[in-house]
Amino acid sequence: MREIVLDTETTGLDPATGDRIVEIGAVELINHLPTGKTWHQYLNPDRMMPKEAFEVHGLSDDFLRSKPRFASIAADFLAFVGNSTLVIHNAGFDMKFLNAELKTAGLPLLPMTRALDTVAIARQKYPGSPASLDALCRRFNIDNSARTKHGALLDSEILAEVYLELIGGRQPDLTLNAAQSQSSEPAWRPQPRPTPLPPRLTAEESADHQAFVTKLGDAAIWLKRI
Repeated sequence: MREIVLDTETTGLDPATGDRIVEIGAVELINHLPTGKTWHQYLNPDRMMPKEAFEVHGLSDDFLRSKPRFASIAADFLAFVGNSTLVIHNAGFDMKFLNAELKTAGLPLLPMTRALDTVAIARQKYPGSPASLDALCRRFNIDNSARTKHGALLDSEILAEVYLELIGGRQPDLTLNAAQSQSSEPAWRPQPRPTPLPPRLTAEESADHQAFVTKLGDAAIWLKRI
């Protein structure tokens, strides 16, 4: 099973008001394990970067001016994600921006059914607890010290670790059934001691016990052999 963990950085909160994507990062998982294959691209948004957005991700107008526009990299991006499930933190936000960019480029949109929202998973698993990426890193003891600012590829790599913990650990599909647990090795059985332990009864205690049994007669259970 192939999944793509994905994150974007933008100029703001709403593409309907002219905000654009300025960075996309994606990490490939196969059977819930990272393959090491990633996709990353900075983008020229053709608009000025608001101060509030710059403070979040640190991507300046000067830095982005020489980067490609989304339309020129869209085919490469779509080829990388393919038909895989998209694992996204707060999926509605990123999918809204991705589809706005695809629509502008005249390309088919990504159906929301392809997105798996890790915020929703976290809230269902830990109701009432914070579900931000930083909060989940603290919960799972995931090192996010490099995350001094938001970055699409770094956040995707961190989210991949968080996602694997949310669904049960780094190998959630690793289960053992009866057939898998069978071994060619013989079942272990305890063996007699090479040297028997010495008796713990003294001769006096043994004689006292024999005298007690004799008084009980032939029906004494100590006289029966099993």
